[in-house]
Amino acid sequence: MSTHVFYVPSINIMGKGCLQEIGPYIQELNLKKALVVTDKFLMKSGIAGKLLAVLDAAGIEYVVYDEVKPNPTCKNVHDGADFLRANQCDYLISIGGGSPQDTAKGIGIIATNGGHIKEYEGVHKSKNKALPIVAVNTTAGTSAEVTINYVITDEERKVKMVMVDKNSLATISVNDPQLMVDKPADLTAATGMDALTHAIEALVTPGAYPVTDATALAAVELIFANLARTVKNGHDIEAREQMVYAIFLGGLAFNNAGLGYVHAMAHQLGGVYDLPHGVCNAMLLPFVEEENAKHVPEKFRAIAKAIGLQVEGKSDKECADFVIESIKALSKEVGIPAKLSELGVDEVDLDLLSENAMKDACAPGNPFIPTKEEVIALFKKIL
Repeated sequence: MSTHVFYVPSINIMGKGCLQEIGPYIQELNLKKALVVTDKFLMKSGIAGKLLAVLDAAGIEYVVYDEVKPNPTCKNVHDGADFLRANQCDYLISIGGGSPQDTAKGIGIIATNGGHIKEYEGVHKSKNKALPIVAVNTTAGTSAEVTINYVITDEERKVKMVMVDKNSLATISVNDPQLMVDKPADLTAATGMDALTHAIEALVTPGAYPVTDATALAAVELIFANLARTVKNGHDIEAREQMVYAIFLGGLAFNNAGLGYVHAMAHQLGGVYDLPHGVCNAMLLPFVEEENAKHVPEKFRAIAKAIGLQVEGKSDKECADFVIESIKALSKEVGIPAKLSELGVDEVDLDLLSENAMKDACAPGNPFIPTKEEVIALFKKIL
């Protein structure tokens, strides 16, 4: 393909303390009343309260919907849409990691398109642009605040539905590292590895092009330099700020180049076992890339260089091996579990997990398309 479309929110506010500055940007949207979408943890911990204080100070009218689950469900979306209508809200402000962001996108799409959220599974299924969304991010990982993707769990089928929809793109993204300093180390590690997965999958996919390569490589470099620091000390604001830039860059990369089988497989683990998405990605990443490296070894040279290898005189295979070992070492350093069995995954489910992974919206973005047997074998490597 010789032409490319690059999706990005029209206003992106980032850096230490930027949350305090968002009032005027929201007022400029000239809207009446916001539905603030978040979860119980963010309300209890006071993180959502920091946003509400900014809205109060700016005289912005809002109501709060805080029922979002860690893996948001169809019920979350439809309950939120009902609440939005009942309170006559005309836009959304989401605060949280991927879960509130994805829920807000789903609510925004239902509000302007109607129907059931299941109807929008797949690529660009909606007709109308979602309600405006101001996406305030609190984790250095999912990049949901800058992407056209969202993931909703269908409780009945136990499947994570992937929606790739340009109409769900937020209007304003907000990335303030000060909202992230109190995140527990395990969550910091999981979301950081999610961000690394985005960057690496965006680099090896056939959908990559020079603009996405540049942003993804910058993200890889920043993550390897800063993730372990933020896990060791969550209050290291300099490292947190660098991770904010990394997720923004990685988000732009995969938003426009696509993802692959790491995400296709991780979505199934989340759908069936309700496991943390970032942890699943981190565990799968080196093993899927080991297979990808057999098909596109040349793609790993630039990644190796970004991580810090002197690539002159090295073969593509040596570069790929270095990348895979570096990913494993980083995962270990930040405390990612080694085996899926530790998380309750059962071998009897591998057939179903693999079957569904092959139907996932991210699957076609992989450099090669594995057989079902190959997907099962990949799962077994980390069982």
